[in-house]
Amino acid sequence: MSRPRIGLALGSGSARGWSHIGVIQALGEAGIEPDIVCGSSIGALVGAAYVAGELEILDKWARSINWRDIVRFMDVSLTSGGLIEGRRLMKFFRERHEDTAIENLPKPFVAVATDLVSGREIWLREGSMVEAVRASIALPGIFSPVRKGEWCLIDGGVVNPIPVSACRALGAEIVIAVNLNGDIVGRHGIPKRLAIRESAAPEPETDFLAKLSGDLPAGIRNGVNAIAAQLLGKRSAGPGYFDVIAGAINIMQDQITRSRLAGEPPHVMLMPKLSEIGLMEFDRADESIAEGRRSVARMLPALREIVP
Repeated sequence: MSRPRIGLALGSGSARGWSHIGVIQALGEAGIEPDIVCGSSIGALVGAAYVAGELEILDKWARSINWRDIVRFMDVSLTSGGLIEGRRLMKFFRERHEDTAIENLPKPFVAVATDLVSGREIWLREGSMVEAVRASIALPGIFSPVRKGEWCLIDGGVVNPIPVSACRALGAEIVIAVNLNGDIVGRHGIPKRLAIRESAAPEPETDFLAKLSGDLPAGIRNGVNAIAAQLLGKRSAGPGYFDVIAGAINIMQDQITRSRLAGEPPHVMLMPKLSEIGLMEFDRADESIAEGRRSVARMLPALREIVP
């Protein structure tokens, strides 16, 4: 008999999602190759690169970027439903990765998104791979939504942070899931991230708002810079902008994840420990990828029992 079909459900989690790269690499080294890949948000991005045979290219790029690179991708817009339109980022990916139609990929792949109008979970299974990924990563409050026909699509993590159900629907008999939200709520990591920070050094938020003010009309730029200086200088109380966004999204995704997995549990759950990595800290890929590998090592005995 042939072995059971293996599905890999890659969860949402913004910058923590670089750990998916380490997970996939470690699974391959253990002789475990998924037949079906489904991803939500950053999981869709990494999953698409893997199925397209370009994971090592993504690995190299993710390890090379710094915060200044991240800021350069931010095409700020105040009228598109998000702070960032995402065109520069998608242009970058199209220049370095082949935009294959999803139905022509060598393995079944789904990018999960959410229709903002109906609230429905949308499985993107055909058409442009890059456009599907862009829709799946449209984090509310950060990236603008994506129009696709009658849909207005936002981040898949809003409705299905770990798409176990999609893997099963595509025929997976064994599902390995990667939960990036397992240790971010109710642990010491969140209070630590929201703790008061007293530092004269610019933080990522400062760079972001400096970029934002640079794209505004000159007449209001000085006023924005003055407000930003007060908001983002030395602080004695209160979390920052990205802390609030991250905290709210973390709580939401943790609750949705618990609810969804109670009804559709995977056979093996991998849980990278990434509570110290913030929403937009994409420049910490080395740490994330290494922890992704460690999460596989911790669960290898269980994987050996489940996967023939």
